[in-house]
Amino acid sequence: MTLFDHSRRQRQKRAAPLAARMRPRSFDELVGQQHIVGPDRVLRRSIEADSIPSIVLWGPPGSGKTTLALIIAGVTHAHFEQVSAVTAGVADLRRIIGEARDRLGMTGQRTILFVDEIHRFNKAQQDVVLPHVEEGVVTFIGATTENPSFEVIAPLLSRCRVFTLNALTDDDVGVIVDRATSDAERGLGAQHATLEPAARRLLLSLANGDARVALNALELAVASTQPDGEGNRIVALATVEDALQRRSLQYDRAGDLHYDTISAFIKSVRASDPNAALYWLGRMIEAGEDPLFIARRIVILASEDIGMADPMALPVAVAAQQAVHFIGMPEGRIPLAEATVYLATAPKSNSAYAALTRAMEDVRATRNDPVPLHLRNAVTNLMRELGYGKEYQYAHDYPEHFTGQQNLPDNLKGKTYYEPTEQGHEKEVAERMRRWWGKKPPAPPAV
Repeated sequence: MTLFDHSRRQRQKRAAPLAARMRPRSFDELVGQQHIVGPDRVLRRSIEADSIPSIVLWGPPGSGKTTLALIIAGVTHAHFEQVSAVTAGVADLRRIIGEARDRLGMTGQRTILFVDEIHRFNKAQQDVVLPHVEEGVVTFIGATTENPSFEVIAPLLSRCRVFTLNALTDDDVGVIVDRATSDAERGLGAQHATLEPAARRLLLSLANGDARVALNALELAVASTQPDGEGNRIVALATVEDALQRRSLQYDRAGDLHYDTISAFIKSVRASDPNAALYWLGRMIEAGEDPLFIARRIVILASEDIGMADPMALPVAVAAQQAVHFIGMPEGRIPLAEATVYLATAPKSNSAYAALTRAMEDVRATRNDPVPLHLRNAVTNLMRELGYGKEYQYAHDYPEHFTGQQNLPDNLKGKTYYEPTEQGHEKEVAERMRRWWGKKPPAPPAV
């Protein structure tokens, strides 16, 4: 390396963002993730023994996936190749694999291939890597924020060990922020910056466990703060608020958090917890979730979980969907909130849904007997001669508009699918059913 090259690299390092400059260089500097890289953990021991297997690192943004891969690069005696799935293509992979094969054959040196954002590679691109991982030409390390069960092809995933990284705690982020503030070589120590206590608390809270977000906001806040007469920069709360603008929400409308959050919303409504339901609704709205997706789930909830206990739940849900479609956002959040509270506080019953499920099981599992003759329409003379419609009892001609006539095929005579609960409006339905059909109320569930 020439003196010019060295000087250029030093300038590039100084110009790099604070988050890149403060990236940990060893396990001693790494903050968090002790459940996978603690001194006694298998991954840590295999890295230090330079015998790492193919792995996938799965975790939220800013949790240290790339950092851990670069620490591996600094420890291993293997040749380390890093690519980003955002910019690399099949040609890049084939070149790296070809060089790895030559290197292994000529010098015996192994190659570690680190693919950042592996979920950005399609199936064909991942297929390029697969046989060479299986042969041992390369050791594969993939990093992803998405569930590898869905984003990494099964054959490649089966040849890797998946390690899950957790979001950093506020205390973890605090250690990283304090280190960056005091480090004069790579951090902001030379600028004599100090965060006001309230500003530091806000920075840690709004970073949401993402070290990169915290360091980027810290760098901007310090740069925006003028030094006092003694050359010190006291970063105020308002400066941090301006640097962050808003909380960094971890949410992907096509990823795990999309499904996890709507699941939390549905289960909170089902549990009759309006406060939790409104919180999860707010998380989705703030993250920019499609409001019509939320509205569709509310309509399903109204039928599946409230059902006959409050027949008005479905009209309320459909009205909310129509209102959101009609007025759009941000005002559409108001009918969504109204429907959410209505459904969460309504009595619950899944009896209609459960009844249909049982009926469909019989449709699939039993013989499909013909429709009973008395239920068929006799629209021709031949049909009347064959008995179509014969002995049909018109319900409105009988007391209470009820006949008690059999309407199921003979092979299912007496079968009960719908069992009304004693919740809300359905209690009246249960009483009516018992009066008509003489059914006993369902036994209470065992405690």
